[in-house]
Amino acid sequence: MKDSHPCRIFVIEDDPTYTEFLKYVLELNPDFEVHYFENGRSAIDSLHLRPEIINLDYALPDMPGEQVLKSIHDFDPDISVIIISAQEKIGTAVNLLKLGAFDYIVKDHEAKDRILNSLTNARKKNSLLREIGKLKSEIAGKYEFDKSIIGNSSPIKKVYELLEKAGNSNITVSIYGETGTGKELAAKAIHYNSKRRDKPFVAINVSAIPRDLIEAELFGHEKGAFTGAVARRIGKFEEADQGTLFIDEVGEIDLNLQAKLLRVLQEKEVTRVGSNQVIKLDVRIIVATNKNLTDEVKNGRFREDLYYRLLGLPIFMPPLRDRGQDIILLAKTFLDQFIRDNQLQPVRITNEAQNKLLAYHYPGNVRELRSVVELAAVLCENGEIKDTDISFTSSAASNSFLTQELTMEEYTYRIIRSFLNRYDNNVMEVARKLGIGKSSIYRYLKEMEMKGI
Repeated sequence: MKDSHPCRIFVIEDDPTYTEFLKYVLELNPDFEVHYFENGRSAIDSLHLRPEIINLDYALPDMPGEQVLKSIHDFDPDISVIIISAQEKIGTAVNLLKLGAFDYIVKDHEAKDRILNSLTNARKKNSLLREIGKLKSEIAGKYEFDKSIIGNSSPIKKVYELLEKAGNSNITVSIYGETGTGKELAAKAIHYNSKRRDKPFVAINVSAIPRDLIEAELFGHEKGAFTGAVARRIGKFEEADQGTLFIDEVGEIDLNLQAKLLRVLQEKEVTRVGSNQVIKLDVRIIVATNKNLTDEVKNGRFREDLYYRLLGLPIFMPPLRDRGQDIILLAKTFLDQFIRDNQLQPVRITNEAQNKLLAYHYPGNVRELRSVVELAAVLCENGEIKDTDISFTSSAASNSFLTQELTMEEYTYRIIRSFLNRYDNNVMEVARKLGIGKSSIYRYLKEMEMKGI
């Protein structure tokens, strides 16, 4: 792996003859920027220069090699420290490697080749660490609250507030909402904005796994534990140790397994299927469901004690139809992403098309909007998405509230609410569009909300 990144190296060596030898070895490579020090203290005081690799003589005049190594790692544990010593004692080498040294090289006739080889390996390690750090930064940036969950509406701003509170603590989080509202996206945003961001985020969708395999998926299993268990396999809880486990559609877990899940959450330990070994864990739990778990508890389908264990901080992901102008903001975002990913020419959404998007109720929520926009981008011509390019599925379109049996008062309320969403709660504009007074709008809203509609 070739690394074009300039490599800053410290050489801590009190023997002038060996220093000259190291200069000969290291200065063969023009990518190396080498700084020389005759004692440990001067090198430690210069760590602010951020060396990537340090060649450390074990026997220095001012302090032991172990002490220098510890000081370096206290400053930055990612610095690769190569110990160079006249001692050939295996015990000394093993102890220093246990303390975190990258390599231990004896000062003999093979030292030159070993030093160059060790430097190459250390650079590979550093290059990988930089790449991992870059990827982690990109992931963290991707899941910043206002970048991963896009919107300016009041309901989504409430979500931002709760996500931030969740990220700043280790509390269990329960996320509620219809299918397609972004529950897993919210879970990832919490994880990547928490102290566990550098640890695993593991997701499991209970509804996508056969009921008789859910226990093994969650807790793991030993070889031969059941038919088809041909090898030991760790479960999602073990995968997520030190990180976050996201259990989607948690309401689908049957009562028998709910009892086992409760015990795992209480004891913070799992036992694999077919094993008696207890494994201690530190896992942050986030669950999601599109069911009303309160009703599930009342109907005896969900354990009350597990419900309260999982409730933690509840976050409700609002349906898209209640998010007003967020629909257009999301549509433009999805359109830009689709154009960029497919290297298409720029496309705009006409006002008529925007009005059509705003008037729809989106039973499939954000996921459905993305599909509608991407299809329109393919169908449109001359760089414009017109209302005729916007196509909703017949099964979804037939679910419009106009097909429901409601009273005139309820229809009026829903029309007003739809227009308020479309015009971002601008009562003056809605009153003008509908040809009614502002007081009528306020009256309908108050009356319907008092009735719980």
